[in-house]
Amino acid sequence: MYKVVGGVKSRAFRVMWLLEELGQPYEIIDAAPRSDEARKYNPSGKVPALVDGDDVLTDSSAIMLYLADKHGALTAPAGTPARARQDAMLFWLIDEFDAILWAAAKHSFVFPKDQRVPVIKDSLKAEFARSAALLAERLEGPFLMGEEMSVPDILAVHCINWSIGAGFPAVDERLGAWAAGLRKRDAFKAVRAREAA
Repeated sequence: MYKVVGGVKSRAFRVMWLLEELGQPYEIIDAAPRSDEARKYNPSGKVPALVDGDDVLTDSSAIMLYLADKHGALTAPAGTPARARQDAMLFWLIDEFDAILWAAAKHSFVFPKDQRVPVIKDSLKAEFARSAALLAERLEGPFLMGEEMSVPDILAVHCINWSIGAGFPAVDERLGAWAAGLRKRDAFKAVRAREAA
């Protein structure tokens, strides 16, 4: 059985959601970022980590791609143009969504107080809004890559949720409606239920 290191209110949510979509059982090792427990699995203390037998994998996007490839679902086959387009979308989301939110978090509570520059958050919010508008224009179907759900959908919705929790302005109406639709999936709701437990 897989073990997911990290809490539901962290990037570990992405991995848990993907595992729920795949129908794979998993156990949660509820470790806070930078905690001693998290450092047992990742020297940086970042979460999530995934324990698969004797292997420990880190970084939510790498873990999601690994699981999708391993189980042959939620991803285009490796070595295909469809996979290259999917990976391009995933990497764009990491740069234009996740990295912006992470920078805002660092200047809100991660960095020591004397290293925070709160005023930077206004420009990060504006940049995120521009990226969200671009993503709304890129919607190809019911999912980011067309007719089938894939790893980028999970990353995008998690980042949109994160932006809401961080007090960023609401995303484009069409993008918001798209994300709300994915939040209705049973797999998403199953992870949220773990949060409430």
